[in-house]
This record gives sequence, structure tokens and C-alpha cells, in this order.
Amino acid sequence: MSEEYLTLAEIKELLLKEQEVRVLTMEQNYALEHAIKYARLEAKDARKLADELSEIEQISEALACKLVDLMPKYKDEVNAVFLKERTMIDDTVISQILDKVKQYS
Repeated sequence: MSEEYLTLAEIKELLLKEQEVRVLTMEQNYALEHAIKYARLEAKDARKLADELSEIEQISEALACKLVDLMPKYKDEVNAVFLKERTMIDDTVISQILDKVKQYS
């Protein structure tokens, strides 16, 4: 069994497809409602942006998915995502992140 990180948009797409096949559990319905409300991109664009962000050296796949879900517009929003990480992120990386996110906004 492998672990894969997904964006909210991808979760929304998966749960909508699953809903066509069977009745979702209460938890899955809550997750679907959340994903519908907060996913800001289509699944294909969200994955493409996550892949682009993952190419930046200091960004893991998990962080890339979190950034796609949040779609930060300001430096402080990016810094908030990296607060729990043990690495310091510099302004050039932050500007790269904001530029990539801006392309998909």
C-alpha cells in the first residue's frame, strides 16, 4: 500500500465519482461538502500546480498540496504553511511559490 497526497480538488473529484457508484458514508459526505466549498481549482490544474511546486527544492509533495489548497496570495500566508517545518524558507522561494500560484488564480 502506498501513500499519496491529494489536493482538495482531487478529493472532490474522487468523492463525486464514488457518489455515482454508491452511497457515501457520513464522513465521506462531510469531506465532499468541505472539498466542494473550499477547492479553488479543478483537479487537473490542482495536480499540475502541486507538481510544479514540488519541483522547488524545499517543498515536499505534502506541502505542495497544502499550498494548492490554500492558494496563498501573500508572503505571510506562505510563511504560515512553513511554520512547523524545521527549515527556513527564503524570500526567493516564497516569491517563486507566489508566482506559480498566481498563474493559476
